[in-house]
Amino acid sequence: MRLLDSSEEQNLCEYQDSVLLIVNVASRCGYTYQYASLQKLYEKYRDQGFVVLGVPSRDFFQEYSDETDVAEFCSTEYGVNFPMFATSKVTGKKANPLYKKLLEESGVSPRWNFNKYLISKEGKVVSTYGSKVKPDSKELIDEIEKLL
Repeated sequence: MRLLDSSEEQNLCEYQDSVLLIVNVASRCGYTYQYASLQKLYEKYRDQGFVVLGVPSRDFFQEYSDETDVAEFCSTEYGVNFPMFATSKVTGKKANPLYKKLLEESGVSPRWNFNKYLISKEGKVVSTYGSKVKPDSKELIDEIEKLL
């Protein structure tokens, strides 16, 4: 997958042996404030093998049309420095391959922005969390700590 605001491709195999939280994000959503908690989670656990992967999507019509605007918003408003990928579809037949695989494994497709998939070090979907589950919720943090 291509990194946000870059021509550089990132092979997702680079995250092998890491616990991942994959989140479809949007800059103009009522849940956008979750960027702050996602960044704090990333900072707290990254040295233990935890990575947040952000996937901006316009599927719910709440993301900027220009990727430069997305990248600038995330870094200036929330100080995001976890990996952010190029804007892509996360639902339906045209969903990117990662999201097709997540749906296949979990049976869950994002219904809104800030849907979360927790992935074990072995690459398996352990849990999914809807938009309303905050990144700093006890249930999510407990699950992350178990996996680490």
